[in-house]
Amino acid sequence: MNKSLMLAALFGVLLFSTTHAQEAAEAQEAEPIAFTAAEGALNFKAPGEWTKVQPRVNFIEAEFSIPKIDGDPKNGRLTIMGAGGSIQANIDRWYTQFTQPDGGATSEVAKVSETTVNEMTVHMVDITGTYMDTTGGPFNPNAKKVERENYRMVAAIIETADNGNYFVKMYGPQDTMEKNLEGFQNMVKGLELAD
Repeated sequence: MNKSLMLAALFGVLLFSTTHAQEAAEAQEAEPIAFTAAEGALNFKAPGEWTKVQPRVNFIEAEFSIPKIDGDPKNGRLTIMGAGGSIQANIDRWYTQFTQPDGGATSEVAKVSETTVNEMTVHMVDITGTYMDTTGGPFNPNAKKVERENYRMVAAIIETADNGNYFVKMYGPQDTMEKNLEGFQNMVKGLELAD
């Protein structure tokens, strides 16, 4: 290879590397997306890399599309809503949405913990396995179940004094969820009650 071709190839590699480094830096610096739930009583800040979308159903107050990583089949999804029922009943319902490759109980492998954020009790749930996705919405009589292998759900149940329980749920392919886990955790840790 002559010197001209070698220099051109080296320049191309440097240009490609610089461009991708700049894109990565810009993605990390994306401005957080501020939004509210519970009729403005709860303030959140989502990572700027996520995309706020129109909720699929009207009882979901906020919804985000979580960008998939290369190789994953779908984007992740994050929803926020208030709901009734006990905390344990809702966690048990989430367990039934997953099956395990070895046939074991999802409740045995799920991780559940409790923390406090700005004087609110928050229950954290982390589940992996095959997700039984319901297409068309949970109350659609024509809804179909689709098995999605290697999925993960991370969720926070927020206990509020004046607005009941609020559910923040993010699910999608495991690698995409892992990449966005810190953003999810920071969003929950940064939760604030409106003044």
